[in-house]
Amino acid sequence: MTLAYDWKGDIGEVWAEEWRRTDRTLAPVNEALVAGAARLTAGIDRPRILDLGCGAGATSLALADALGGAEIIGIDLSEALIAAACGRAGNRARLRFEVGDAACWSPAETGFDLIVSRHGVMFFVDPVAAFAHVRTLAHPGGRLLFSCFQGRRDNEWVRALRPVFEHFAPESLAAPEPPTGPFAFADPVRIDSILRAAGFKAPEIAPLDFEFIAGAGEDPVADAVGYFRRVGPFAAMLKSLDATVGAAATDMLADIAAAHRSEDRIVFGGAAWIVTSARP
Repeated sequence: MTLAYDWKGDIGEVWAEEWRRTDRTLAPVNEALVAGAARLTAGIDRPRILDLGCGAGATSLALADALGGAEIIGIDLSEALIAAACGRAGNRARLRFEVGDAACWSPAETGFDLIVSRHGVMFFVDPVAAFAHVRTLAHPGGRLLFSCFQGRRDNEWVRALRPVFEHFAPESLAAPEPPTGPFAFADPVRIDSILRAAGFKAPEIAPLDFEFIAGAGEDPVADAVGYFRRVGPFAAMLKSLDATVGAAATDMLADIAAAHRSEDRIVFGGAAWIVTSARP
């Protein structure tokens, strides 16, 4: 289970170091969110946009470039990720980043036209309360747009690694999906229930299948192995293994990555939901 304090600590620091590879894996999701944001803010001269769980800033930066008149604030729990985002912001005058917890963050001025998040809303301990607070940050009629993973079985980059877990950590496969974590919003019925209970309108939930690029470059297999050893379920499992067993698990991972090589890339299928709603 990944909780808020994890993002404040080690996980946030790792993602801050790995933003180039994490941005690559979620690039098609980012593109879908930017396209959705452009559609939802069409006709608003200077839309105010809040990016929840902005990470190292990829979505905020893309929105700033696509929507020149927009005022954009990105918030994240991790000081390391916010530092990375600020370092990437350059001279974009109407873009800023703050360390903040979306579940309770209180800006000087609310009334956002759009609240957006790329895979940043699955980690609320109390999602109904958190979204109820998020709703107060939008003006009446303000829109909500976020992405989240579909189930583990729907995501090939997870499903393909199942043999590694079956061999080295079978107990992890028997555990139920935790209510907080990367796949906590896999069930669209749960998403609908949470948002309605939080006071949002009934959401539109659309599937997005995309290429999850785990590795690239001169040695894409090594790049993919390096990525999985740092981020995601394999990285979490690896922490529980001793050095010898971990090396064997990594060798199996490399074979799986090699089987998914397409020229200079390691390509898996990814599956996300794109969720749109609004404050009444």
